Formats: sequence, C-alpha cells, structure tokens
Amino acid sequence: MQLEKVNKSRLRRIKDYFTLFKTIRQHRKLSEKRHPALEQNKAGKFVLYFSAIISMLYLMFFAVLLALIVNESDSTTPCGMIYGLLPIILTVDFLFRFITQQTPSQLVKPYVLLPIPRMLCVDSFITTSLFNFGNITWFALFIPYTIMSVLFAEGIWVTLLFLLSLYILILINSQWYSIVRSLLNNNVLWWGLPLLVYAVIYSPWYLNKGMEFSSFADFYAEQGEALTRPTLISWLLLIAIFIFIIYVNRKIQFYSIWKELAKVEVTKLRHVSRFGFLDRYGLIGEYTKLEIKATLRNKNIRKTFIFANVFVLLISLVVAFTDIYDNQFMNFFWAVYCFAMYGAMILVRAMSAEGNYIDGLMIHRESILSLLTAKYYFFVAMLVWPFMLLIPTVIKGKYTLLMLISMALFTAGVQYFLFMQMAVYNKQSIPLNTKFIGKNNTENYSQVIIELIAFFVPIALLYLLYFLFSDTVAYITFACIGLIFVALHKLWLKNIYKRLMKRKYVNMEGFRSSR
Repeated sequence: MQLEKVNKSRLRRIKDYFTLFKTIRQHRKLSEKRHPALEQNKAGKFVLYFSAIISMLYLMFFAVLLALIVNESDSTTPCGMIYGLLPIILTVDFLFRFITQQTPSQLVKPYVLLPIPRMLCVDSFITTSLFNFGNITWFALFIPYTIMSVLFAEGIWVTLLFLLSLYILILINSQWYSIVRSLLNNNVLWWGLPLLVYAVIYSPWYLNKGMEFSSFADFYAEQGEALTRPTLISWLLLIAIFIFIIYVNRKIQFYSIWKELAKVEVTKLRHVSRFGFLDRYGLIGEYTKLEIKATLRNKNIRKTFIFANVFVLLISLVVAFTDIYDNQFMNFFWAVYCFAMYGAMILVRAMSAEGNYIDGLMIHRESILSLLTAKYYFFVAMLVWPFMLLIPTVIKGKYTLLMLISMALFTAGVQYFLFMQMAVYNKQSIPLNTKFIGKNNTENYSQVIIELIAFFVPIALLYLLYFLFSDTVAYITFACIGLIFVALHKLWLKNIYKRLMKRKYVNMEGFRSSR
C-alpha cells in the first residue's frame, strides 16, 4: 500500500514536471510572436529560407557525386566513405552554427520566485536546441547518399543504424556548439578549448608521416563502421557521450544563468578617461566619447569588439604567412572580409545598444544625427587596424598597396553606407552586460541579409571588373566609388536620420518592449 502511494506520488510529480515544461515552451513561443523584430524578420526569413533550400540542393548534388564515387571504388565501403568525411562535416557544421545560430537568452526571470524546479528552464532550452531544424539539414546529404549507395548494398538494418548514428553525432555536435558558445560568452580565452579539441580530432592526419588524407579517412571510417555492424560497446560509448555532453551543457547553462542572475556590479574606477582631445569637436566629440566608453565598459559591446579584432588579426596572419588562400577569388574575399568585419559585427546593429537609453537621446532633436556621425567617424578610424595588419601581404607580394587603399575606401564609403541603413530599422535593444537571461534575443534576419549583400556583391563586382579590364582599373574604380560615398557621407547620414525620426515612435516602442 505504501509502495503504491509512493509510485503514484512519483507519477504525479513527473506529470507536473511535463506540464510545467509544456507551459514554459508555450510561453517561449508567445514571447517570440510578441517580439518587436517578428514583422521585420518576415522578408529576411523568406530570403534565408530560399538560401537554405539552395544549400540543401547543393548538399544533394554532393550526395550524388559521393555516391557515384563510392559505387565505383573498391577501397572503401559506402558507410566508410561518410564516416571518413564526418570529422570535416561536423567541423563545417560547428562553424556554420556560429554564423547562423545564436545562443538565445533564456526565459528565466519570470520563474525565479516561483516554486518550480530551477533546472526546468534549462531543460526546456536544451530540449528545444535538440529539436532545432538545423540538426536535420545535413540529411539532405545523408539520405540521397544512403538510398544510392547504402540501402541496396548493406540492407535496411545497416541503413537505419547508419542514419541513426549520424543523427546522434549531429546532436552531439549541436550540444558541443552550445557549450563552446556559452563558455565564450563568459570569457574569450575559452577559444583555446575548441582549438585543442579539433587539434586532437585531426591528429591522425597531421601526425601521419606522409600527411595523407586517406589514412585520416580510413581511421575514422573504421571507428564509424563499428556502429553499423553493430557492436554493443560502440553504441554504448556513443550513447554515453551523448548523455554526458547533454549533462555538461545542462550544468554550464545552469551555472551561467544563475551566476548572471546573482551578479552584483561593483564599479571601481581608479582613473576616468576624459578623452579631452575630443572636446574641440562639440556634440560629435561627446558622442565619440560615448562610443569609446561603451566599447571599453559594457561587457557585450566590448566582447564583440574584441572578437572582431581577433578575427581580423587571425585572418590577416593566415593570408600573409601561409599559402592556404593564394587564388584570386579568396584574395578578394579575405581583403573585403577584413575591412568589413567591424561593420558586419557591430555597425549593422546601430542604435540597438542605444535603445537601452533611447528616451534620453530623443530629448534633443539633433542629437541622433550627431550620434550617427560620431559612430561613423569612429568606425572609419578603426579601419587603420586591418590596413596595418595587411601590410605584410604587400611586402610579400600577395596584395598591392593600391588594393588595400581601395578596399579601405570602399568599406568606409559603400559598405558602411549599407550597414548604417539598419539604424533606421533596428528596434530591438541588445543587452549591454547580460547574455544568458532576460527577454528572448530574436535574431534580426534583416541584418543577415545586409551582411550577405555587403560581403558578396563587392567581391562579384571586383571580380567582374578584374575580368573585363585589369586589377589596377578594378582597384581605382573601387577607390573612386568609395571616395564618392565618403565625400557625401553627411548627406546620406542626414537621410538616415530623417527616415529614423519618421519611425521614431515605432522604434522606441520596440526598444522599450525588448529591454
């Protein structure tokens, strides 16, 4: 009788837990529907979904290509081919998640004082991440390949085990990404962890005497095929890794959330930088001081700024001192990427940080124009950093000085013009210091579209000019276009300001509701 009561009590608790879980999930969906960026994202989502369909078609094409290769090969099995390439696939998946998938802030604050399990919000977040659409994208590659090469050669049982093992590995990769992203939000030095892990994963390749890719692929093909035989030990190990990485992610998310909730900011200023040399520029100088101090003092802005500088440094070192990117297209791409990095990571979010104190900025009518002008001047000045870092490429003969000057001018003119258009449409405040808690930080897809245009259109135009004329004509043309936009910056900044003021009530409502 007592045992029956205990069992009923346990069942009731489990039922209550899942009811709460379902409620939190509904709250998250409602929060996303009420988000101010929802309407703004509709057009952006359409373009991204179209891009996703194109990407999946490319994956299907590669699936057919790999299937034709393995069907004619006697050196590897159909399953072994994919398992041998899997480390590269998972690495690409990990990197693309950084571009397309943000770690959203978790809906925690409304439930802190309620008598519910503290881990419930974290469990809801992790479950949602496991059923993310991005986790099945790679099946556009796996399923056609499986039908063409595995199903009829190995049978239905092996096929099911093959697809299931790939799916679990993709889920493990998604949790690994979540762990790394959360740790990086805490401290930039955690970049050492993924570098160490991938150094170990790729060690069978670079530790091999002949540095042959075939030995690397064979090593992982042999490990992977143990999952299709199947052997009990291999599947127990895979499931144990899956459970362990979810457990680790759960603990890290919980620790990060409650650390941020309980954090008390204590500001100790030994010296206050006045930046007196900017006083002579009046209101623009004051807003330039605000931009500098926000970058130095606010956690999220500072971290994004550091990331941008580190990315520019790493790319410039790779381009200057290695032979990895020696073809013409990649030279164009990385030059554009280095100069446009600050715009793509920070400037495209113009007014989002200021949304936290937008009411104060609106007191004086012309202050927003001065703010936009100061922001533009600050990021133009920051172009000196990538310019100096790419000087070694000029010394080594990879780039020319004319190329760097033209890219800097084009970025300061055309690309910054594109990025700053988002000042009109951004109406979502970004938190200055918190990352894991607060209202849901919905991704702004319009920003993604602007970033894609700013990166790929200049490369296509430059490549076309180079093909039709010569590199010198292409660079001079780019420099002239950039100079025109730089010379007219007061006009287009004023145009942005006027359009912004027409939308000020809509934007202010969005900023307030997303704070």
